[in-house]
Amino acid sequence: MIHSLFLINCSGDIFLEKHWKSVVSQSVCDYFFEAQEKAADVENVPPVISTPHHYLISIYRDKLFFVSVIQTEVPPLFVIEFLHRVADTFQDYFGECSEAAIKDNVVIVYELLEEMLDNGFPLATESNILKELIKPPTILRSVVNSITGSSNVGDTLPTGQLSNIPWRRAGVKYTNNEAYFDVVEEIDAIIDKSGSTVFAEIQGVIDACIKLSGMPDLSLSFMNPRLLDDVSFHPCIRFKRWESERVLSFIPPDGNFRLISYRVSSQNLVAIPVYVKHSISFKENSSCGRFDITIGPKQNMGKTIEGITVTVHMPKVVLNMNLTPTQGSYTFDPVTKVLTWDVGKITPQKLPSLKGLVNLQSGAPKPEENPNLNIQFKIQQLAISGLKVNRLDMYGEKYKPFKGVKYVTKAGKKILEATSSIGRHQLEAAHFNSKGKSLQVVTSLLKQ
Repeated sequence: MIHSLFLINCSGDIFLEKHWKSVVSQSVCDYFFEAQEKAADVENVPPVISTPHHYLISIYRDKLFFVSVIQTEVPPLFVIEFLHRVADTFQDYFGECSEAAIKDNVVIVYELLEEMLDNGFPLATESNILKELIKPPTILRSVVNSITGSSNVGDTLPTGQLSNIPWRRAGVKYTNNEAYFDVVEEIDAIIDKSGSTVFAEIQGVIDACIKLSGMPDLSLSFMNPRLLDDVSFHPCIRFKRWESERVLSFIPPDGNFRLISYRVSSQNLVAIPVYVKHSISFKENSSCGRFDITIGPKQNMGKTIEGITVTVHMPKVVLNMNLTPTQGSYTFDPVTKVLTWDVGKITPQKLPSLKGLVNLQSGAPKPEENPNLNIQFKIQQLAISGLKVNRLDMYGEKYKPFKGVKYVTKAGKKILEATSSIGRHQLEAAHFNSKGKSLQVVTSLLKQ
């Protein structure tokens, strides 16, 4: 299936390559570089690129491109999921998935890739199995290996490989038995000029940190599980139990893992937690303009909205900006024309605003479009969809574990707000063509 894997940094340098079946020349990545040059942003590079003799399937993670080379047609999502699993494994082993961490542990990286893929097909991808096969790097182990000449590869076959539960090793023991779950949701929406929601959905995940002794059997139930759409499960989930009872029943892996990912697409269930009032105008035959934006909480269920950052990509004719924030601080880069306003927390009693003048190049024509506003925020202890964990039950073991659930809501891909009256289909097209990673309010005057 997968013949080769290339790791490429943002500068376009191939700093690591791995071949399983036959050596593929680095020149095959020229097709990827051509597609990268055509893309407006690194995240807009097509994930599947067809070449005369190969298919290139890639992902972008942590400022790195993972580019796999395929010679026959395969399900692209199968390869994409495997590449994400490789990146997650590097993150788990080295604490970060970065070029520096991979170069510092290049021997372990090659050992992991050799175990994760056998003759081009996925073999061992579970973290628990890999950690028994190849021990994670430590300072002491590195010193011992350099002196004795030994490696991190284990001497025995992992116990999980011999059981019908390959994701969990046998004989797990902890002094403190804990089970924690993080419900993280991201909002993605389109808002028209009047403030009405044209399109809205929530992308959510439940990440688990399980440190339980023995072989526990867990059941996680929700207050309102029917609102979840397109649920993707970890292999440990018993799917028939979910279909019949909407209960997550599973024997968990040991450590950190993603239990499920889901989507909430019903617009009446998606509450937009912030609103933006904006007035950005440029005068004809004038070298200045007005800039005025105000941010306020819309629906936050009594929780504080924090970590708010507004990024505005101003037109190229803008020289500088003289603004006054009522809260936080701002910076303007005259080279990239990017305005960044670090707001922090907001409270309904005092709404933060940013007002002032925009200085344009002398003699330059009036900008045809108003700038885009990218907004990022976070709300702790709130799942904006209303999803709530009801209870967690454990069977098969007699001890009582510590349990905990944390909820977080963040800005997702985009929120689009148009300052002109445009059609619903145009707004939806704008949404489906976008691949940003922050909430965005578009104030540009879109042409009919």
